[in-house]
Amino acid sequence: MGAADIDGVARTRIEGWRHAYRGLMPQEFLDGMRPELFAARLRAGLPRAADLLHLVAVERDAGVVGWSHSGPYRPDENVDRTDTPGVYLSSWGELHALYLRPPFIGHGIGRALLAASTRWLAERGHRGMRLWVLRDNVIGRRFYDRAGLVPDGAERSELVAGTPVDEVRYARALDAAGAASA
Repeated sequence: MGAADIDGVARTRIEGWRHAYRGLMPQEFLDGMRPELFAARLRAGLPRAADLLHLVAVERDAGVVGWSHSGPYRPDENVDRTDTPGVYLSSWGELHALYLRPPFIGHGIGRALLAASTRWLAERGHRGMRLWVLRDNVIGRRFYDRAGLVPDGAERSELVAGTPVDEVRYARALDAAGAASA
């Protein structure tokens, strides 16, 4: 992702949220999302993003149609309890986000973004990849199931506009090339 892609990424993220989370999050929250606010956050963070990967999928006539964001795993203090401090930070990568504009779902773009993100994490020495997905996001969970990720038993709940939204964590081990390993 370059600076010129940011407005398209913001539009893609918000269209993706509104499509994927309709009925799963408060509609007034989804309707109130503003792409210019997310674009400003991306612009502010871009210069410091050396350990993060932002990938875009661009269609000639439509501009940015897909976006993924990966980096080190961000531990959740309520879920990731361990006797070895830092183990989650150093050994796991995370797919922080993957969104497509709705007309481009089902064309292989999401699979390509996920595969590239996975390879990138493996190349940086991450032994596995984790991601959080809404518990009731049936389509998203089916996508990750087909990609070889599995729920690892971790769950959390966050408040979105005062409404609890439950998530499950998916994970898979990676080999050096980014492929799933046993």
